[in-house]
Amino acid sequence: MGDYFQTIVDLDATEQDAARLGAGLLDWLIADGIVSAERTDCVLDNDGYGNAPGPDYAKAVDDPEPVELWSNGLHVATGRTVFDSGQGEAGAATCPLCATEIRLVDDTWCPVDSAWAPFAGRLDAWANGGEGVVECPSCRRPSGIDRWSWEDDYYACGQLGLTFWNWAELTYGFEQEVRRRLGGHRTVTLRGKL
Repeated sequence: MGDYFQTIVDLDATEQDAARLGAGLLDWLIADGIVSAERTDCVLDNDGYGNAPGPDYAKAVDDPEPVELWSNGLHVATGRTVFDSGQGEAGAATCPLCATEIRLVDDTWCPVDSAWAPFAGRLDAWANGGEGVVECPSCRRPSGIDRWSWEDDYYACGQLGLTFWNWAELTYGFEQEVRRRLGGHRTVTLRGKL
């Protein structure tokens, strides 16, 4: 069966402002009744503690029926993190400098080792404080892995992420309100399953 999740990642938050922005979003979500104020054992991230759905959580989702699962809540992650979509593989990565799409899997969705070679270890390097520089196989120019985009938003590098475990699909309006409250920062929403 598995657990489904959606993560809204702020691509522009800096290390200095991620905690403040995350706390501000959580305060808003609590005040609007979208999540409960009490932290409970309801998520699969880090320590397992997060904020369960509040009485008005339906304001954020397209299906108001509550999910009756243990893992059903919000986890706010701050700090340098490589977010991913869980199962499967990224199908392609796109260079931020030349916009060339690099196919990472073949027609049967098996990873292509030679295509993955420029990315080897770069996500971990970025997560551990480095730049994770990738030289594009097409234009041969270097750029940080955090600037690359991934097919189906499989990966996102960021300092702030909100992961909703086993919630119905987040509405477009809700995602727009999150962006607005982040001061217009660029965001990406990863959807996945464990």
